[in-house]
Amino acid sequence: MGKHFILFGFLAIMLSNGFGQSASQNKKVIVITTDGLRWEEVFKGLDTSILKYKPFQHGDSVETASKFGGLTNEDSRKKLMPFFWSIISEKGEIHGNRTKGSKVDNSNPYWFSYPGYSEILTGQVDTAINSNDYKANPNTNFFEYLNTLPFYKNKVAAFGAWDAFKRILNEKRAGFPVSNGNQMDSSLLKDPQMKFLSSIMSETYQPFGKDETLDVFTKYQTMHYLKTKKPNALYVSMGETDELAHAGNYPEYLKAVNRFDALLKEIYDFTNTDPDYKGKTVILITTDHGRGDLNKMQWTSHGTRINDSHQIWYAMIGAGVDHLGEVSISEQVYQKELIHKVAKLINVNFNSVKLK
Repeated sequence: MGKHFILFGFLAIMLSNGFGQSASQNKKVIVITTDGLRWEEVFKGLDTSILKYKPFQHGDSVETASKFGGLTNEDSRKKLMPFFWSIISEKGEIHGNRTKGSKVDNSNPYWFSYPGYSEILTGQVDTAINSNDYKANPNTNFFEYLNTLPFYKNKVAAFGAWDAFKRILNEKRAGFPVSNGNQMDSSLLKDPQMKFLSSIMSETYQPFGKDETLDVFTKYQTMHYLKTKKPNALYVSMGETDELAHAGNYPEYLKAVNRFDALLKEIYDFTNTDPDYKGKTVILITTDHGRGDLNKMQWTSHGTRINDSHQIWYAMIGAGVDHLGEVSISEQVYQKELIHKVAKLINVNFNSVKLK
């Protein structure tokens, strides 16, 4: 009975997504997220109305204002995210500046992490997913689907700072390695460099507890894997922007944003020069949820009690992506649409299927 059910589920996935389709242009895919990064910092840079509150300064307001402040929002955001506001704004597209009419929002009604990541990765909303402790995701995800196609088969991987991604991506069913939190996937430990990183990660100070690792470890795992294994589809998720925001540490939150921008540059520079990736790679960059802004004291929080924390943003760059820069027209985009935009660019027909 179990084998028949698994076979039926597999056939359902394949039929739903166009069994046997060979139209893929064999493009590489990288999706990069950072947890809970507000659209306000992305488009306006440092928020002086937050920094002025002593509880959020952590003794570093003057240095923070000097490092990330500017005479205009444009000056400040470029200091905060120099790669984002140079290369991506020149060669890609950036959505979510609500002051210019571009609105990007969660479709899920919860506005926190597991529902947000599930919406991104499955391209639809399952309202049953209403907790960060939710079980393994019953909904098939985009990377799981890619792993059924010949070009991507066994060339898919995911690295996440938060330890929920094995559940969100349903690693056991999806069939590709997912390293998350302080737990590196066992299949990667055969690589001496990965084993060394795993040892450091497990032995170092863990300020966010056992459930979440520092972004630096996720970064080095990702870059080593990208350069040595050359995956055709890769998911990367950073977490410090959320953890430091919840802690109310605005200077360190901004530094985490700046480090995230540096990671984007490192990934882009590699994929834009390596012959296996250059001209063949689509990159999507986004976040799982927003944070409070109407009430500045709520910038640390999100969820349904924070009225504006459904407001998010996204950017794309790479093969086939229009050079729109910062979108300044009226539009309404929902989080569930983003992975379908990627699917369209690589010419595959993905639709999530809910399995038991």
